Amino acid sequence: MNNFPNQPEQLKNSLNEVMDSPEQLADRIADIFECPITIEDSNHHVVSYSKHTEKIDEARIGTIMNRKVPDKVINGLWKKGVMPRLIDSDDPIIIPEMKEIGLGNRVAVSIRKKNEILGFIWAHTGDKKLSEEKLQLLKEAALLVKKFFLKRRQRKRKSEEGNKDFFWQLLTGDITDNNEIQQQAKQFNMVLEGKMAIVVIQFPANVTEQMEKHAYYLSETRVNVQVVSRLFDENKFIMLVRFIKEDHPSKLVTDFIHQFIEKISDQLNLQGILGSSGIVVEAPHKIKDSYKQAEKVLEMKAKFPEELQYTYLYDELGVYQFIDELYKIRKQQNNKNKYIEKLQTYDTKHRTSLLPTLRAYLQSDCNVYDAAKQLFIHPNTMNYRLKRIREVAELNLKDPNQKTAIYLDLIVENMTET
Repeated sequence: MNNFPNQPEQLKNSLNEVMDSPEQLADRIADIFECPITIEDSNHHVVSYSKHTEKIDEARIGTIMNRKVPDKVINGLWKKGVMPRLIDSDDPIIIPEMKEIGLGNRVAVSIRKKNEILGFIWAHTGDKKLSEEKLQLLKEAALLVKKFFLKRRQRKRKSEEGNKDFFWQLLTGDITDNNEIQQQAKQFNMVLEGKMAIVVIQFPANVTEQMEKHAYYLSETRVNVQVVSRLFDENKFIMLVRFIKEDHPSKLVTDFIHQFIEKISDQLNLQGILGSSGIVVEAPHKIKDSYKQAEKVLEMKAKFPEELQYTYLYDELGVYQFIDELYKIRKQQNNKNKYIEKLQTYDTKHRTSLLPTLRAYLQSDCNVYDAAKQLFIHPNTMNYRLKRIREVAELNLKDPNQKTAIYLDLIVENMTET
């Protein structure tokens, strides 16, 4: 029998009695709603779960055994559109049975602070149907449990605004002494050790509340990287990530960016989201360098969208790292590459496409077959055009110096058109 009236004031008094005891939180809510309750953090780790009867489903068993919601359950909830609704809404969401992932009937509500997801309450309703009054009461429960999450988080770090100020100091290089950095990091419970990098996600337009909610949630649910600090700057979401597994950090950060963009694009039906990362650093005072490099990647991706479509890391920019400097030198000298000029003149006069052919050939690492495929021509046609390029431009395509110089100048030529 329910010993707790389903009124907000009684609920508040009841939960306040156990606010410091996560083990009792779920039990007290379960008594009120007369069904098993699970409370999770934003990363789907179990904070507290209530007692239950023998009739529980596979998803609950797996969650309790592993102290975390099984991946197949989370993936199933995403595929059915449940998680996006939970992230976007403050109201409880009714979730019908999903046998394919072992999930019985549920009602869930998110626990949030403004646009940041702190966790979730899951009511395992079974054959019960919660009334509108009970659904509203579950929403009240989420507001009260939020206090527990915030209280727990306050033990770990100081105010969020102070954390952001410190993060900006790291990004801008206003603080460079490693000892001072570590002292302040300790105040905010930030671990600035091991391999780290700055990741920037750039949205195509102004960031909405919905975008913020999804971005914060995704930054909490990564496995192989830890988001140490994060903030929004206009249409950019800037994160300092630390690698849990320190082997192959370049692959880890590439996977992180790719998955982040893929998920948030699908969830919000957005196109044109870009991602970048600076170099991996181990000294905190070099975080500013990683930030500058991540910004450089985005700048270059804007200028060369096709060439750098799948490039996320500064290390992988290659010659694009310093193409700006070469462009300035060429502009100051007002000196064009003689080989390019000869081919441009010939193409204009004879309505040929020798210069685009040379560009494709160099971009394909001088592979005739790959270049021919890119241009939709036969390899024999490609070889004939290369012969004409050598004759018209008097270019030695076996000379790496000549090829490198013309390749760089072709990039500069393309840059002037953007």
